[in-house]
Amino acid sequence: MSLLPSPLSQTAPNPTPEPLLTPVAPAPGQGSTGVTDTVIPVQPGTSTTGGFLPDWSIGEWLGYSGVIVLALALTVVATTTLWWMLHAWRSADDLRATQFSSSPRPARHRFTLLVPGRHEEEVMGQTLDRLAQQDHPDFEIIAIVGHDDPGTELVVRQAAARHPHLIKVVVDDSVPKNKPKALNRALQIATGDVVGVFDAEDEVHPGLLTVVDSKFQETGADVVQGGVQLMNFETSWWSLRNVLEYYFWFRSRLHFHARSKFIPLGGNTVFVTRDRLAWSRGWDDQCLAEDCELGVRLSSDGAKVVVAYNPEYVTREETPPTLTSLYKQRTRWNQGFLQVLGKGEWKALPTLRQRMYARYLLNMPFLQAATGLLIPISIAFILLVKVPTPVALITFLPLVPTVVTLVAEAAGLTEFGRVYDKKVRVRDYVRLVLGLIPYQVFLAAAAVRSVVRQLKGDGSWEKTEHTGAHRDAVAVPTPTPALATATMEATR
Repeated sequence: MSLLPSPLSQTAPNPTPEPLLTPVAPAPGQGSTGVTDTVIPVQPGTSTTGGFLPDWSIGEWLGYSGVIVLALALTVVATTTLWWMLHAWRSADDLRATQFSSSPRPARHRFTLLVPGRHEEEVMGQTLDRLAQQDHPDFEIIAIVGHDDPGTELVVRQAAARHPHLIKVVVDDSVPKNKPKALNRALQIATGDVVGVFDAEDEVHPGLLTVVDSKFQETGADVVQGGVQLMNFETSWWSLRNVLEYYFWFRSRLHFHARSKFIPLGGNTVFVTRDRLAWSRGWDDQCLAEDCELGVRLSSDGAKVVVAYNPEYVTREETPPTLTSLYKQRTRWNQGFLQVLGKGEWKALPTLRQRMYARYLLNMPFLQAATGLLIPISIAFILLVKVPTPVALITFLPLVPTVVTLVAEAAGLTEFGRVYDKKVRVRDYVRLVLGLIPYQVFLAAAAVRSVVRQLKGDGSWEKTEHTGAHRDAVAVPTPTPALATATMEATR
């Protein structure tokens, strides 16, 4: 047997392995303890103090805290909007409670229907004709026109000649003109114990007054707000969103506001008892949202407001014909809400909860606009700015109710098409999704403009023009100039 060492035993010793953690030399004046000190890498934003708070600079604390507060505020606004949108669909009982009675009671009230019009010769004659077809046994119609609007006056007086026992004509000579001034002028000669308001382009169901009369009797209400629905969703990308706004507002949101006993009324298809209008001395002719202002005053005085919605009884309207026109209309509404907020009638509400709710609701147009504008900014911030992971996750919170809202809008569009017998195409859903952010930017721009006008003291009324896009083609008689002159002279 060989006694020579094995070849394995002659190999060179293994090299010393590299340390996993880098040694740190002891500080001057400190001796070695025999234990190797190491540097542990620290993740950005992680506390090095052994506590639970991140090790941020003052600037980082301010910046990240602001982002977090903004994200939480946007989430609250978006969630509130979603909750109001879906209120009517919480249960089958809630949905049924929002409707008119299927078996209306016999008529008891006399109605006065006010229809103001300014430069509405294309649509107002047909509106008056259809209002005159109501099946209620006791009502009158008062059409109000400006003294400087001969075209509309002609159409209105012709309608009065066709329905001499139903339609009266009032000429408003106030300067400058606006809708509440016209309404107050006609209220002076109204004979009904319930007064209703309609716009010059409205398509009204012939059985509406019958079910409204029954609702007053069933509930003992001071105010009954009926449904209003824009119809021409296929006209443009923004008209689609405008139509859905009305659908959710009258189908669901107003019912929630009425249940909360604080409600901004709609501009038409609203019926108020004559006693309540006498108490309020009509409409505030200095407010650009006279409907909202009247609702706030009546709510503050404890008036009972009932909202009812049936698709077959809704008043049908059209969206503004141009984006510029919609921009001016939304500016006027927002500025009117600002005026109502500043007027302070809501401070007379009996409970703190109602007053806080009123303040929140009157600020809602601006909060919604800010939400829509800041969501894309938040997304860009998340993608382009490096922030700690927890902060980044919080900034995504507003997207959750926003996405759910978009899904609810798509479902609402489907239901709208079904109940109104409108064909909804795939391209309409695509426009709905793609129009989300542009429409929110548009609303934000209108909100900013309303604030600027209010600060400048500009309370001028910007009228929304109408073309009858929601109506079927129906021949409307157009008289000759000679017949027109004779009609006006005969009915003055």
